[in-house]
Amino acid sequence: MSDAIKHECGIALVRLLKPLEYYRVKYGSWRYGLQKLYLLMEKQHNRGQDGAGMASLKLGMPPGNKYIHRYRSNRSNPLKEIFERLNIDYHNISGNNSDLLNDPSWAKEHLPFASEVYLGHLRYGTYGGNKIDFVHPVSRENNWRSRNLVLAGNFNLTNVDEIFRHLLELGQNPKDFSDTVTVLENIGHFLDDENQKIFDNNKKKASSNKEISQIIEKELDVSKVLRRASQRWDGGYAIGGMLGHGDSFVVRDPWGIRPAYYYYDEEIVVVASERPVIQTTLKVCSDKVNELPHGSAIVIKASGEIRIDEVRPPREKKACSFERIYFSRGSDKDIYSERKKLGHLLTSQILKMVDNDLRKTVFSFIPNTAETAYLGMVRGMEEYLNDIKISKIEAMKANGNWEDLERVIGLRPRVEKVAIKDVKMRTFIAEDAGRDDLVEHVYDITYDTVNKAEDNLVILDDSIVRGTTLKKSIIRILDRLEPKKIIVVSSSPQIRYPDCYGIDMARLSDFIAFKAAISLLKKTGRESIINNVYRKSKEQQGLPKEDIVNYVKEIYLPFSDEEISAEIANMLHTPDVRAEIKVIYQTVDNLHLACPNNLGDWYFTGNYPTPGGNKVVNTSFINFIEGINARAY
Repeated sequence: MSDAIKHECGIALVRLLKPLEYYRVKYGSWRYGLQKLYLLMEKQHNRGQDGAGMASLKLGMPPGNKYIHRYRSNRSNPLKEIFERLNIDYHNISGNNSDLLNDPSWAKEHLPFASEVYLGHLRYGTYGGNKIDFVHPVSRENNWRSRNLVLAGNFNLTNVDEIFRHLLELGQNPKDFSDTVTVLENIGHFLDDENQKIFDNNKKKASSNKEISQIIEKELDVSKVLRRASQRWDGGYAIGGMLGHGDSFVVRDPWGIRPAYYYYDEEIVVVASERPVIQTTLKVCSDKVNELPHGSAIVIKASGEIRIDEVRPPREKKACSFERIYFSRGSDKDIYSERKKLGHLLTSQILKMVDNDLRKTVFSFIPNTAETAYLGMVRGMEEYLNDIKISKIEAMKANGNWEDLERVIGLRPRVEKVAIKDVKMRTFIAEDAGRDDLVEHVYDITYDTVNKAEDNLVILDDSIVRGTTLKKSIIRILDRLEPKKIIVVSSSPQIRYPDCYGIDMARLSDFIAFKAAISLLKKTGRESIINNVYRKSKEQQGLPKEDIVNYVKEIYLPFSDEEISAEIANMLHTPDVRAEIKVIYQTVDNLHLACPNNLGDWYFTGNYPTPGGNKVVNTSFINFIEGINARAY
């Protein structure tokens, strides 16, 4: 992706179902669970590099011993930092005594993270900056084990203000106004309430409060707590948690917006944000890894019992399609084939743009995430040429002239690796001119791959969000090759609306498709549409989210997709660029054809799966008109 965007975080839950001694005997180390946690997190580092954290829970520890441990980091390499800290602590505590370090019983008593339950998190900071306070896991402490709560999540809620007000009505005084703290305190409230109910029901039956505590830990219904806590949540979420007495869980939103997968056998339970990381970490086939049903929670009791419970009634599944286009690792078998199909489905649009002249067209891609879609695009061109070959060979057979056979058989798409992502440039120069000069050198080119002033250059990107890097860097660099025409192709549709479920795309003014539509309205004398949308949006301010309509769709109605793409091409062209610039976007219909199980497309269509989405787009448009540079939720 040429425009870097921050997106959806990654979670990892590991629950060992055997004593630590079992793993020392079978696998050579009691650190088996820690090693699996590290691999799950390392294999998901693409999901968050602003912070990392892990927490662990020791089962069955006697009173007076610490049983929950947590390390977090917001440094430049946070995952490396927390595990290096762990190793340093182990050697300091053991005095470098390898016998002690390898002893499961001694380790559990003396070492942090010598545990049976682990919760890890990788953070992309879409809100709250990169302060350590916003790095997960977050915790809520209590002297009653069953009231201790540790959370780590991949989530954004559109109605934090509503849930926050509810906490105030309950008499709470949360320490911060953020979705993380609000969700923690929200679940914590209902966890406390369930504890109290079980306590009250058993006060006359039990012989002591200590006995009641044991009853609570056994009878506590985690799914019931989550069911009560989540009834007001509007947004996308996959949230993992641990309770102090040993229960753990991961819960997923009822629309399936955020991904979650799980695997378990007689030794271990694992939950993560992506399927292939579980496959790689545990060396299991894809059919052994299950997707957590939307609206459900996987709950692992302290006893080791595993349950999949419905927490919220499942709604029409609207899983984030950007997971398939860009976010998730391409090593998943389904994602790999879907990305190839996204490229393949662009074939007809590209052929039309180059007048079917593949002799004078060079194909390439923006490294590195567009490569799989590029393979699909090239395959589409090969199939087109195969049809031509068959036609020409049949004609040769008919007239008995085989002189051109070798040339015909040799027809193939001209493919080159034209763009090279060179280095991550540090924009240490503050002045705009200096910064632009640095940005221009983020990419480099392979020289003499294009016939000057003759060839079309087709460059595939997986998404065009802001267009900034294209305009300031990529197109200028490609223009040095002196192609006749540069055609930028996006394997995703035009991003027209803000996201509010995790991606860092909350401001309409960031989107080049939106700016192109606004530009066209002004050029065609239709500014009244902008004013009418603003008026109707303002009239909705203060309404319940369920009553808000997305009138921003009216901004795009007068124009076809092709007209907006043409205006985007005009906006990407600068006076110093000699080549003609064209832009092609994937269609929404083809997106759904390629990714039939991930139909979340609100950033392309404005069709938000939750009422809070319409509230966000409404606020975002008002912010745009009023010049307010703020998050819309």
